[in-house]
Amino acid sequence: MGHRRLVIVSALLYAAFLAAYALMPTRWGFYILAFPHGIVWSGLLTATMASLAHVLPEDRRADGLSLYGLASPGGVIVGPLLGLWIQQRWGFAPIGWYLAALFVLLGALGTTLPKDHPHGRAEGFRWPDAAVFAPSFVLFCVALGYGALGTYTAQEALALHLPLPSAFLSCMAIGMVLMRLAMLRRGFGKRPIRKLPGMLLGAFAGLVLLAALPGGTVRHVLSALLYGAGYSMMHTLINAKLLESVDPKRRGAAFGTLLFAFDAGIGLGSFSLGWAIGTYGYRVGWALGALAMVAALPLALRMSRD
Repeated sequence: MGHRRLVIVSALLYAAFLAAYALMPTRWGFYILAFPHGIVWSGLLTATMASLAHVLPEDRRADGLSLYGLASPGGVIVGPLLGLWIQQRWGFAPIGWYLAALFVLLGALGTTLPKDHPHGRAEGFRWPDAAVFAPSFVLFCVALGYGALGTYTAQEALALHLPLPSAFLSCMAIGMVLMRLAMLRRGFGKRPIRKLPGMLLGAFAGLVLLAALPGGTVRHVLSALLYGAGYSMMHTLINAKLLESVDPKRRGAAFGTLLFAFDAGIGLGSFSLGWAIGTYGYRVGWALGALAMVAALPLALRMSRD
C-alpha cells in the first residue's frame, strides 16, 4: 500500500472502531471488533516506524528515535488522567467519541507526509530476517508485564480508593520522558544497544517495587517512575539495532515482526496476568510480570555484546 497511504487508511479505520465502541451495547461487540482493530493498530505503527527509518540520518538515528519516542509518554501523561476523569463523570461513550475525532485528525495529518514511491509487485510471504527474532523475544517478555499495567494499575487504584487512579500511568510516562531527556543530553555512544540490559533491570526493579512495597499511592508513584525510566528506552535501543542489522528493503517486515511480538505479549500478558490478578490478587500479577522480564535478560545481554 505504501507507508503514507497505510498511515491514512489505518488512522481513519481506527477512528471508525473507536466510534463503534462508543455505541456498542454489549461486551461481545468489543470482542468481535478487537481482531480487526488490532490489525489496524499494527498497520499504523508499522507504517509510522518504516516511514521514520527513511528520514532519519544514519548518524542520528538513536537521537531521532528518542525524540520520536517522547510523543507516546507525553500522551500517556494526559490520556489516563483525562479518560478516567471523563469516565467517572459521563461514562465510557464520550471517551470513544473524542478519541475517534483525534484519529480523524491524524488521518488528515497523514496527507502531509511525502507521497509514496511506486512499488513493484509484492513478493509474497517471506520469513523475517534472523536478526529480528532475539529483539522480538525481548520485547515479547517485556510486553507480558506491560500489557497488564495499562489496565490493572488503574483498577487496583480504584479498588484501594486512591485519590488519583491514573497515578501509576501518568508517573510511568513522566519517568519515560525524564529518561529520554537525560539520554538526549548524555548521548547514546557508538553502540546504543549496550544500554539495553540496564534499562531492562530498571523496569524489572519497578515491577518488583509495585509487587512488594506496602501502601498505595506512594507505591504506585515510585514504582512507576522507575519502571517508566527503564522501559522508555527499550524500543528506541532495539529499533536502532534493527536499523543497523536489517536489509533496508526488509525494514518494514522487521518492524512488523517486532510489533507482532510486542502486541502478542500485551494480549497474552493482559489475559494471563489478568487471570492471576483476579484469582490471587494484584501483587501476584505484578510479581509474575517481573519474572517474565527476567527471561529476557540473557538475550538482552547477548545483544549488547554482539
